Amino acid sequence: MATVSPAPPWSYILELPRDPRAPGIARVTTRAVLDSHGMTEIAADATLLTCELVTNAYLHTDGPCSLSLRGRPGAQLRVGVWDTSPVVPPPFDGAAAPGDRGPGGEAGRGLVLLRMCADSWGSRTYDKRRFGKMLWFELGHPQRRMYRSPVDCGECVALEAVRRAAVAACDTAGAEDAAIAVRSHFRDAHLLPLPRRGVAR
Repeated sequence: MATVSPAPPWSYILELPRDPRAPGIARVTTRAVLDSHGMTEIAADATLLTCELVTNAYLHTDGPCSLSLRGRPGAQLRVGVWDTSPVVPPPFDGAAAPGDRGPGGEAGRGLVLLRMCADSWGSRTYDKRRFGKMLWFELGHPQRRMYRSPVDCGECVALEAVRRAAVAACDTAGAEDAAIAVRSHFRDAHLLPLPRRGVAR
């Protein structure tokens, strides 16, 4: 009788030039990788957050960036974006949460989305021989996450405020991204069934 062994860890690295098309290429690549590894449940959040990090690298640095995608047993995904700037933005630096910047500001919108959608995130800076920084986030299979009631959910309120601000500012792309984040958060946090107790993330 044949048995099915767990999928081994996998990783991909994509080098991206400083080009306005880089975020779109990162989005398409991330979607293709996740689809091919059967991780479609988290593809919407992963592509949105990846695109935001690559966009930040393009807007705030003068050099290329690298995208790394790593899948681990237990349906976990870790995405990292390396760029040439040593400056670590919040919330990666432990400073003010991006939600504290005010819903009307365009700057920091992607980091608000990251805080709402990612299971965890962090950063790594390098010494002078390996300049720049790596910002990363992790997503797990939706059914392996902890869920809670939507009543008094601060994340729902913050995401909806970002979406409304984008609509009021006639920011079509921002409104679309924010709407995806609202739907993804509500689906993953409030609609899917609770995992069984004792199941590791």
